[in-house]
Amino acid sequence: MASTEGLVPITRIFLASYYDKYPFTPLPDDVSRLYSEIRSMTSDLIKDSPPSSQDESLLLKESEGESPHKIDENMWKNREHMEEIIFLLHESRCPQPLQDDSELSTVFNNMRYKFQKTLNVLQDFQAVNSDHVFNTVMTYMPQDFRGTLIRQQRERSERNKQAEVDALINSGGSIRDRYALLWRQQMDRRRQLAQLGSATGVYKTLVKYLVGVPQVLLDFIRQINDDNGPMEEQRQRYGPSLYSLTAMVLLIRLFIQLAWGRFEAKKLTRDQVAVLEQAVDVYTCEFRRFITFISEVFANSPFFISAEAAGALEARNNDDYKEINVPAGKTHEVSLSVESVNSYIAWDFSLIQGKINMDIGFSVECTDPTGKKTVS
Repeated sequence: MASTEGLVPITRIFLASYYDKYPFTPLPDDVSRLYSEIRSMTSDLIKDSPPSSQDESLLLKESEGESPHKIDENMWKNREHMEEIIFLLHESRCPQPLQDDSELSTVFNNMRYKFQKTLNVLQDFQAVNSDHVFNTVMTYMPQDFRGTLIRQQRERSERNKQAEVDALINSGGSIRDRYALLWRQQMDRRRQLAQLGSATGVYKTLVKYLVGVPQVLLDFIRQINDDNGPMEEQRQRYGPSLYSLTAMVLLIRLFIQLAWGRFEAKKLTRDQVAVLEQAVDVYTCEFRRFITFISEVFANSPFFISAEAAGALEARNNDDYKEINVPAGKTHEVSLSVESVNSYIAWDFSLIQGKINMDIGFSVECTDPTGKKTVS
């Protein structure tokens, strides 16, 4: 936790000192070994029968490239591939000979169960992490109607996003289409967060001083999407293991899809099924281990500290923040430059308790460039 006596800029060096406390135990050699075996089995299928559909071609091209660089994009990719695999392993999607073989049918049903279990873990992690970030941000917000409005705005925004996803599904969109949309929505959330850190003028004053968000956090979230920003330290530390798991699940999906499409011409051997079964076991176990680990890292990350721990009150002690005492019966006037007549201005005031007359007169007068005045 950051000291309330003074905040440290959240830089890559600062995060490195934190991540030193959380080393991730490397993935076992089985990951690279099984990846190579699945890759070889996939190459054999393609050699005899090249990709016959756009989906197979896209998947093959993706498997030949590198995993995404961002941690959360890898999370969404793993989620997409797992859901696609679960779909492929559904009994109705398996080749008929596999459905008729009770032993093999049990093997593939077990694979589907393991992927479903792992998918549930990932979905829970994403939901908890999202709520944790939002609730932490809300600790900086005024605990009055403004905070309520922010919560309502978020709920409305999330409902709109879900409606967009539902519309895509109802129109026949594929799993790939749905996850492309989900990732765009996630990046929209990240851009909005980054824009908060890039705020200027009156709005920045509102966020930083009235609401109480420390400048070091604003600077951090402004760079949250940057490839070379502070978050790059997290990617360098934990990315390689996650990238390997992303590549592995993608290859498992590709192999199953190719095998199903070529089953009549080239049936799976018992050895291939054994390799696939072992690969599924290793992937699902290691991915759940990674999620358990990264959950702890995220929960204790220094950029998720609460307002109290961050010293939000201290952040208000700045030359740009002034407190004015206005005696009863007197008038206090403040002039501000705004971008337009529809600009928002937040004014924070309090009354000394115990006075008989608690009324306050308040008005806003806008003067446009021509000198015309509007009073509200």
